[in-house]
Amino acid sequence: MPEDNFHEDPRQHILPVYRPPEEVFVEGQGVYLFTEDGRRYLDFIAGIAVTALGHAHPAMVEALRDQAGKLWHTSNMFRVKGQEELADKICRDTFADRVFFTNSGTEAVECAIKSARKYHWSQGQADRIDIITFTGAFHGRSIGAINAGGNPKYLEGFGPKLPGFVHLEWGDHEALKAAAAAPTAAAIFVEVVQGEGGVRAMPEACIKGLRELCDEHGILLIFDEVQCGMGRTGKLWGYQWADGVEPDILCAAKGIGGGFPFGACLMTEAVGAPMQPGSHGSTYGGNPLAMAVGNVVWDVISDEAFLANVRRVSGVLQQGLKSLADTHPDKVEAVTGKGLLTGIKLKADPKTLQGLCRDANLLVGVAGNNVLRVAPPLVIEDAHVREAIGVIDRALTEWKLP
Repeated sequence: MPEDNFHEDPRQHILPVYRPPEEVFVEGQGVYLFTEDGRRYLDFIAGIAVTALGHAHPAMVEALRDQAGKLWHTSNMFRVKGQEELADKICRDTFADRVFFTNSGTEAVECAIKSARKYHWSQGQADRIDIITFTGAFHGRSIGAINAGGNPKYLEGFGPKLPGFVHLEWGDHEALKAAAAAPTAAAIFVEVVQGEGGVRAMPEACIKGLRELCDEHGILLIFDEVQCGMGRTGKLWGYQWADGVEPDILCAAKGIGGGFPFGACLMTEAVGAPMQPGSHGSTYGGNPLAMAVGNVVWDVISDEAFLANVRRVSGVLQQGLKSLADTHPDKVEAVTGKGLLTGIKLKADPKTLQGLCRDANLLVGVAGNNVLRVAPPLVIEDAHVREAIGVIDRALTEWKLP
Protein backbone atom coordinates (compact mmCIF):
# COMPACT_ATOMS: atom_id res chain seq x y z
CA MET A 1 0.00 0.00 0.00
CA PRO A 2 1.43 3.45 -0.92
CA GLU A 3 2.40 5.37 2.20
CA ASP A 4 0.83 8.62 0.98
CA ASN A 5 -2.58 6.95 0.68
CA PHE A 6 -2.34 5.80 4.27
CA HIS A 7 -1.74 9.34 5.50
CA GLU A 8 -4.70 10.63 3.51
CA ASP A 9 -7.03 8.48 5.62
CA PRO A 10 -5.48 7.03 8.79
CA ARG A 11 -8.76 5.18 9.53
CA GLN A 12 -9.07 3.47 6.15
CA HIS A 13 -8.73 -0.03 7.63
CA ILE A 14 -11.15 0.54 10.54
CA LEU A 15 -14.76 -0.58 10.06
CA PRO A 16 -16.54 2.72 9.34
CA VAL A 17 -19.18 2.48 12.06
CA TYR A 18 -17.86 5.52 13.96
CA ARG A 19 -17.41 9.16 12.97
CA PRO A 20 -14.93 10.59 15.47
CA PRO A 21 -13.65 14.18 15.27
CA GLU A 22 -10.03 14.87 14.40
CA GLU A 23 -8.71 15.19 17.96
CA VAL A 24 -6.46 12.35 19.14
CA PHE A 25 -6.13 12.07 22.90
CA VAL A 26 -2.91 10.60 24.21
CA GLU A 27 -3.09 11.29 27.95
CA GLY A 28 -5.62 11.89 30.68
CA GLN A 29 -5.24 13.32 34.16
CA GLY A 30 -8.24 13.58 36.46
CA VAL A 31 -11.07 15.29 34.60
CA TYR A 32 -8.90 16.48 31.70
CA LEU A 33 -7.73 14.90 28.43
CA PHE A 34 -4.71 16.01 26.40
CA THR A 35 -4.10 15.78 22.65
CA GLU A 36 -0.85 15.01 20.86
CA ASP A 37 -0.12 18.72 20.54
CA GLY A 38 -0.76 19.36 24.25
CA ARG A 39 -4.24 20.91 24.08
CA ARG A 40 -6.23 20.34 27.28
CA TYR A 41 -9.93 19.42 27.22
CA LEU A 42 -12.36 19.31 30.12
CA ASP A 43 -13.95 15.85 29.87
CA PHE A 44 -17.67 16.05 30.60
CA ILE A 45 -18.63 12.85 28.80
CA ALA A 46 -16.14 10.46 30.50
CA GLY A 47 -16.00 7.92 27.71
CA ILE A 48 -19.83 7.79 27.80
CA ALA A 49 -20.18 7.58 31.58
CA VAL A 50 -17.25 5.17 31.96
CA THR A 51 -14.26 6.91 33.55
CA ALA A 52 -16.14 7.45 36.80
CA LEU A 53 -13.03 8.24 38.85
CA GLY A 54 -11.41 10.33 36.14
CA HIS A 55 -8.31 9.50 34.13
CA ALA A 56 -5.22 7.82 35.61
CA HIS A 57 -6.67 7.52 39.11
CA PRO A 58 -3.62 6.65 41.24
CA ALA A 59 -5.18 3.71 43.09
CA MET A 60 -6.48 2.19 39.85
CA VAL A 61 -3.13 2.63 38.13
CA GLU A 62 -1.31 1.00 41.05
CA ALA A 63 -3.72 -1.95 41.17
CA LEU A 64 -3.46 -2.56 37.42
CA ARG A 65 0.33 -2.30 37.35
CA ASP A 66 0.67 -4.65 40.30
CA GLN A 67 -1.65 -7.24 38.76
CA ALA A 68 -0.11 -6.89 35.29
CA GLY A 69 3.21 -8.03 36.71
CA LYS A 70 1.66 -11.13 38.23
CA LEU A 71 -1.12 -12.71 36.14
CA TRP A 72 -3.34 -11.60 33.29
CA HIS A 73 -5.53 -14.54 32.35
CA THR A 74 -6.47 -18.06 33.34
CA SER A 75 -10.09 -18.24 32.06
CA ASN A 76 -12.98 -19.37 34.21
CA MET A 77 -11.70 -22.92 34.13
CA PHE A 78 -10.01 -21.84 37.36
CA ARG A 79 -10.85 -19.76 40.40
CA VAL A 80 -10.02 -16.06 40.24
CA LYS A 81 -9.57 -14.66 43.73
CA GLY A 82 -10.36 -11.11 42.64
CA GLN A 83 -13.74 -12.29 41.36
CA GLU A 84 -14.59 -13.86 44.69
CA GLU A 85 -13.55 -10.72 46.57
CA LEU A 86 -15.54 -8.36 44.35
CA ALA A 87 -18.60 -10.61 44.22
CA ASP A 88 -18.61 -10.71 48.02
CA LYS A 89 -18.50 -6.91 48.17
CA ILE A 90 -21.28 -6.52 45.61
CA CYS A 91 -23.55 -8.97 47.39
CA ARG A 92 -22.74 -7.38 50.75
CA ASP A 93 -23.73 -3.94 49.50
CA THR A 94 -26.66 -4.72 47.18
CA PHE A 95 -29.78 -6.85 46.76
CA ALA A 96 -27.79 -9.48 44.85
CA ASP A 97 -26.90 -13.00 45.94
CA ARG A 98 -25.09 -13.99 42.73
CA VAL A 99 -22.88 -12.15 40.22
CA PHE A 100 -21.74 -13.05 36.71
CA PHE A 101 -18.79 -11.01 35.42
CA THR A 102 -18.72 -9.96 31.77
CA ASN A 103 -16.54 -7.86 29.47
CA SER A 104 -19.23 -5.30 28.57
CA GLY A 105 -22.70 -4.00 29.23
CA THR A 106 -24.12 -5.84 26.23
CA GLU A 107 -22.89 -9.12 27.66
CA ALA A 108 -24.48 -8.29 31.01
CA VAL A 109 -27.74 -7.71 29.14
CA GLU A 110 -27.46 -11.07 27.36
CA CYS A 111 -26.89 -12.78 30.71
CA ALA A 112 -29.94 -11.02 32.16
CA ILE A 113 -32.21 -12.13 29.29
CA LYS A 114 -31.00 -15.72 29.46
CA SER A 115 -31.31 -15.84 33.24
CA ALA A 116 -34.87 -14.48 33.19
CA ARG A 117 -36.02 -17.05 30.67
CA LYS A 118 -34.14 -19.87 32.39
CA TYR A 119 -35.81 -18.95 35.67
CA HIS A 120 -39.30 -19.39 34.25
CA TRP A 121 -38.26 -22.57 32.45
CA SER A 122 -37.08 -23.97 35.77
CA GLN A 123 -40.51 -23.17 37.22
CA GLY A 124 -42.21 -25.24 34.53
CA GLN A 125 -43.26 -22.14 32.57
CA ALA A 126 -41.22 -22.48 29.40
CA ASP A 127 -43.66 -20.26 27.47
CA ARG A 128 -42.72 -17.26 29.57
CA ILE A 129 -40.09 -15.75 27.29
CA ASP A 130 -41.31 -12.21 26.57
CA ILE A 131 -39.03 -9.38 27.73
CA ILE A 132 -41.03 -6.13 28.00
CA THR A 133 -39.05 -3.00 27.11
CA PHE A 134 -39.74 0.64 26.30
CA THR A 135 -39.26 3.13 23.48
CA GLY A 136 -36.03 5.06 23.76
CA ALA A 137 -34.26 2.10 25.33
CA PHE A 138 -30.68 1.20 24.50
CA HIS A 139 -29.45 -2.14 25.79
CA GLY A 140 -26.40 -2.75 23.60
CA ARG A 141 -25.38 -3.80 20.10
CA SER A 142 -25.57 -7.60 20.02
CA ILE A 143 -28.46 -9.21 18.13
CA GLY A 144 -30.25 -9.93 21.38
CA ALA A 145 -29.64 -6.46 22.77
CA ILE A 146 -30.83 -4.56 19.68
CA ASN A 147 -33.98 -6.66 19.64
CA ALA A 148 -34.50 -5.84 23.30
CA GLY A 149 -34.08 -2.15 22.54
CA GLY A 150 -36.31 -2.30 19.50
CA ASN A 151 -34.93 0.83 17.80
CA PRO A 152 -35.70 0.39 14.06
CA LYS A 153 -32.49 2.25 13.15
CA TYR A 154 -30.36 -0.31 14.99
CA LEU A 155 -32.37 -3.29 13.71
CA GLU A 156 -32.26 -2.32 10.04
CA GLY A 157 -30.28 -4.73 7.89
CA PHE A 158 -29.75 -7.39 10.54
CA GLY A 159 -32.49 -9.81 9.64
CA PRO A 160 -35.95 -10.43 11.05
CA LYS A 161 -36.93 -9.30 14.49
CA LEU A 162 -36.44 -11.96 17.13
CA PRO A 163 -39.47 -13.29 18.99
CA GLY A 164 -39.71 -12.82 22.72
CA PHE A 165 -39.52 -9.02 22.95
CA VAL A 166 -42.47 -6.68 23.55
CA HIS A 167 -41.86 -2.97 22.98
CA LEU A 168 -44.10 -0.40 24.65
CA GLU A 169 -44.34 3.36 24.52
CA TRP A 170 -42.63 5.03 27.47
CA GLY A 171 -45.42 6.07 29.85
CA ASP A 172 -48.22 3.91 28.38
CA HIS A 173 -49.45 2.42 31.64
CA GLU A 174 -52.43 0.56 30.22
CA ALA A 175 -50.34 -1.22 27.58
CA LEU A 176 -47.82 -2.10 30.27
CA LYS A 177 -50.47 -3.64 32.51
CA ALA A 178 -51.77 -5.73 29.62
CA ALA A 179 -48.31 -6.90 28.59
CA ALA A 180 -47.35 -7.86 32.15
CA ALA A 181 -50.55 -9.89 32.51
CA ALA A 182 -49.88 -11.93 29.35
CA PRO A 183 -49.15 -15.64 29.94
CA THR A 184 -45.91 -15.34 27.95
CA ALA A 185 -44.49 -12.41 29.96
CA ALA A 186 -41.13 -13.15 31.58
CA ALA A 187 -39.74 -9.79 32.72
CA ILE A 188 -39.94 -6.03 32.56
CA PHE A 189 -36.58 -4.62 31.46
CA VAL A 190 -35.90 -0.91 31.89
CA GLU A 191 -33.24 1.76 32.28
CA VAL A 192 -34.31 3.88 35.24
CA VAL A 193 -32.52 6.76 33.51
CA GLN A 194 -32.35 6.34 29.76
CA GLY A 195 -29.06 7.49 28.28
CA GLU A 196 -29.28 7.19 24.50
CA GLY A 197 -33.04 7.75 24.60
CA GLY A 198 -32.74 11.38 25.66
CA VAL A 199 -31.31 11.25 29.20
CA ARG A 200 -34.81 10.60 30.50
CA ALA A 201 -35.38 9.68 34.15
CA MET A 202 -38.21 7.39 35.20
CA PRO A 203 -40.31 8.88 38.03
CA GLU A 204 -39.81 7.17 41.37
CA ALA A 205 -43.52 6.32 41.60
CA CYS A 206 -43.24 4.47 38.29
CA ILE A 207 -40.24 2.48 39.52
CA LYS A 208 -42.30 1.38 42.50
CA GLY A 209 -45.20 0.60 40.19
CA LEU A 210 -43.02 -1.70 38.09
CA ARG A 211 -42.06 -3.72 41.16
CA GLU A 212 -45.69 -4.05 42.21
CA LEU A 213 -46.74 -5.08 38.71
CA CYS A 214 -44.05 -7.73 38.49
CA ASP A 215 -45.00 -9.12 41.89
CA GLU A 216 -48.66 -9.21 40.91
CA HIS A 217 -48.01 -11.31 37.81
CA GLY A 218 -45.04 -13.39 38.94
CA ILE A 219 -42.59 -11.90 36.46
CA LEU A 220 -39.09 -10.54 36.99
CA LEU A 221 -37.91 -6.94 37.19
CA ILE A 222 -34.63 -6.19 35.42
CA PHE A 223 -32.87 -2.85 35.69
CA ASP A 224 -30.31 -1.87 33.06
CA GLU A 225 -27.97 0.36 35.05
CA VAL A 226 -25.04 0.10 32.65
CA GLN A 227 -25.02 3.89 32.21
CA CYS A 228 -26.97 5.25 35.18
CA GLY A 229 -25.50 2.98 37.88
CA MET A 230 -22.32 3.02 39.96
CA GLY A 231 -23.01 6.31 41.67
CA ARG A 232 -23.89 8.35 38.60
CA THR A 233 -27.20 9.57 40.00
CA GLY A 234 -25.80 10.10 43.50
CA LYS A 235 -26.83 6.70 44.80
CA LEU A 236 -25.01 3.46 44.07
CA TRP A 237 -27.86 2.48 41.74
CA GLY A 238 -30.36 4.80 40.13
CA TYR A 239 -33.36 2.72 41.19
CA GLN A 240 -32.49 3.32 44.87
CA TRP A 241 -34.13 6.74 44.70
CA ALA A 242 -37.39 4.76 44.89
CA ASP A 243 -37.52 3.58 48.50
CA GLY A 244 -38.26 -0.07 49.15
CA VAL A 245 -37.70 -1.30 45.60
CA GLU A 246 -35.26 -4.06 44.65
CA PRO A 247 -34.91 -5.76 41.25
CA ASP A 248 -34.51 -9.45 40.51
CA ILE A 249 -31.68 -8.78 38.04
CA LEU A 250 -29.44 -5.77 37.41
CA CYS A 251 -27.02 -5.10 34.55
CA ALA A 252 -23.88 -3.08 35.30
CA ALA A 253 -20.84 -2.01 33.27
CA LYS A 254 -19.25 1.30 32.21
CA GLY A 255 -18.48 2.99 35.56
CA ILE A 256 -18.01 -0.30 37.39
CA GLY A 257 -14.61 -0.64 35.71
CA GLY A 258 -13.71 3.04 35.73
CA GLY A 259 -12.28 2.70 32.22
CA PHE A 260 -11.17 -0.93 32.28
CA PRO A 261 -13.68 -2.92 30.21
CA PHE A 262 -15.86 -5.16 32.29
CA GLY A 263 -19.44 -5.55 33.41
CA ALA A 264 -21.56 -7.62 35.73
CA CYS A 265 -24.99 -9.18 35.90
CA LEU A 266 -26.36 -9.18 39.44
CA MET A 267 -29.25 -11.41 40.48
CA THR A 268 -31.09 -12.95 43.39
CA GLU A 269 -30.49 -16.52 44.49
CA ALA A 270 -33.85 -17.59 43.04
CA VAL A 271 -32.89 -16.31 39.60
CA GLY A 272 -29.31 -17.53 39.78
CA ALA A 273 -30.03 -21.07 40.98
CA PRO A 274 -31.09 -22.48 37.58
CA MET A 275 -27.94 -21.11 35.90
CA GLN A 276 -25.86 -24.21 36.45
CA PRO A 277 -22.55 -25.24 34.77
CA GLY A 278 -22.86 -25.13 31.00
CA SER A 279 -25.77 -22.69 30.91
CA HIS A 280 -23.57 -19.62 30.44
CA GLY A 281 -19.94 -18.60 30.34
CA SER A 282 -17.22 -16.19 29.23
CA THR A 283 -13.57 -16.73 28.41
CA TYR A 284 -12.41 -13.30 29.56
CA GLY A 285 -15.21 -12.32 31.95
CA GLY A 286 -13.86 -11.50 35.40
CA ASN A 287 -10.20 -11.79 34.39
CA PRO A 288 -7.57 -10.90 36.99
CA LEU A 289 -6.77 -7.50 35.47
CA ALA A 290 -10.42 -6.41 35.46
CA MET A 291 -10.96 -7.65 38.98
CA ALA A 292 -7.91 -5.83 40.33
CA VAL A 293 -9.28 -2.55 39.00
CA GLY A 294 -12.88 -3.39 39.85
CA ASN A 295 -12.17 -3.94 43.52
CA VAL A 296 -10.58 -0.49 43.76
CA VAL A 297 -13.45 1.21 41.92
CA TRP A 298 -16.05 -0.52 44.10
CA ASP A 299 -14.29 0.46 47.31
CA VAL A 300 -14.27 4.12 46.27
CA ILE A 301 -17.73 4.53 44.75
CA SER A 302 -19.68 2.43 47.25
CA ASP A 303 -18.52 4.67 50.10
CA GLU A 304 -21.45 6.81 51.30
CA ALA A 305 -19.27 9.90 51.78
CA PHE A 306 -18.24 9.68 48.12
CA LEU A 307 -21.87 9.32 47.01
CA ALA A 308 -22.91 12.25 49.19
CA ASN A 309 -20.41 14.47 47.37
CA VAL A 310 -21.72 13.25 44.01
CA ARG A 311 -25.19 14.34 45.11
CA ARG A 312 -23.88 17.71 46.22
CA VAL A 313 -21.98 18.49 43.03
CA SER A 314 -24.93 17.17 40.99
CA GLY A 315 -27.00 19.92 42.56
CA VAL A 316 -24.45 22.51 41.46
CA LEU A 317 -24.51 21.12 37.91
CA GLN A 318 -28.32 21.04 37.79
CA GLN A 319 -28.46 24.63 38.97
CA GLY A 320 -25.99 25.65 36.26
CA LEU A 321 -27.89 23.84 33.52
CA LYS A 322 -31.17 25.40 34.64
CA SER A 323 -29.53 28.81 34.46
CA LEU A 324 -28.68 28.06 30.82
CA ALA A 325 -32.31 27.17 30.17
CA ASP A 326 -33.37 30.49 31.67
CA THR A 327 -30.76 32.44 29.71
CA HIS A 328 -31.48 30.76 26.37
CA PRO A 329 -35.23 30.01 26.32
CA ASP A 330 -35.26 30.33 22.53
CA LYS A 331 -32.87 27.36 22.22
CA VAL A 332 -33.33 25.25 25.36
CA GLU A 333 -36.55 23.41 26.18
CA ALA A 334 -35.70 21.65 29.45
CA VAL A 335 -33.06 20.14 31.71
CA THR A 336 -33.17 16.34 31.64
CA GLY A 337 -31.80 13.34 33.51
CA LYS A 338 -30.65 12.82 37.08
CA GLY A 339 -27.46 13.37 39.04
CA LEU A 340 -24.38 13.39 36.82
CA LEU A 341 -26.24 11.78 33.92
CA THR A 342 -28.01 14.85 32.69
CA GLY A 343 -28.30 17.31 29.85
CA ILE A 344 -30.34 19.96 28.13
CA LYS A 345 -33.10 19.28 25.65
CA LEU A 346 -32.70 21.64 22.73
CA LYS A 347 -34.96 22.92 19.97
CA ALA A 348 -32.72 21.52 17.23
CA ASP A 349 -30.12 18.81 16.60
CA PRO A 350 -27.29 19.33 19.13
CA LYS A 351 -24.40 18.07 16.98
CA THR A 352 -23.31 21.56 15.93
CA LEU A 353 -23.51 22.78 19.51
CA GLN A 354 -21.44 19.78 20.62
CA GLY A 355 -18.81 20.80 18.07
CA LEU A 356 -18.77 24.39 19.33
CA CYS A 357 -18.15 23.11 22.85
CA ARG A 358 -15.32 20.90 21.61
CA ASP A 359 -13.78 23.86 19.79
CA ALA A 360 -13.72 25.57 23.19
CA ASN A 361 -12.04 22.53 24.81
CA LEU A 362 -15.12 21.02 26.45
CA LEU A 363 -16.16 17.45 25.64
CA VAL A 364 -19.86 16.65 25.88
CA GLY A 365 -22.13 14.10 24.23
CA VAL A 366 -25.48 13.99 22.50
CA ALA A 367 -28.51 11.76 22.90
CA GLY A 368 -31.92 11.21 21.36
CA ASN A 369 -34.66 13.85 21.38
CA ASN A 370 -32.14 16.63 20.66
CA VAL A 371 -30.36 16.38 24.02
CA LEU A 372 -26.85 17.65 24.72
CA ARG A 373 -25.68 14.94 27.13
CA VAL A 374 -23.44 15.61 30.13
CA ALA A 375 -21.89 12.66 32.01
CA PRO A 376 -18.65 13.85 33.64
CA PRO A 377 -16.39 11.86 35.96
CA LEU A 378 -17.92 11.55 39.41
CA VAL A 379 -14.88 13.31 40.87
CA ILE A 380 -15.61 16.72 39.34
CA GLU A 381 -15.50 19.77 41.58
CA ASP A 382 -17.52 22.97 41.59
CA ALA A 383 -14.85 24.81 39.61
CA HIS A 384 -15.13 22.24 36.80
CA VAL A 385 -18.90 22.72 36.72
CA ARG A 386 -18.48 26.50 36.45
CA GLU A 387 -15.95 26.04 33.65
CA ALA A 388 -18.27 23.74 31.71
CA ILE A 389 -21.36 25.89 32.18
CA GLY A 390 -19.42 28.93 30.97
CA VAL A 391 -18.35 27.12 27.78
CA ILE A 392 -21.86 25.85 27.07
CA ASP A 393 -23.30 29.31 27.69
CA ARG A 394 -20.96 30.90 25.17
CA ALA A 395 -21.56 28.07 22.69
CA LEU A 396 -25.33 28.48 23.01
CA THR A 397 -24.95 32.20 22.31
CA GLU A 398 -22.92 31.44 19.17
CA TRP A 399 -25.15 28.54 18.04
CA LYS A 400 -27.58 29.37 15.27
CA LEU A 401 -30.78 27.38 15.07
CA PRO A 402 -31.39 25.92 11.62
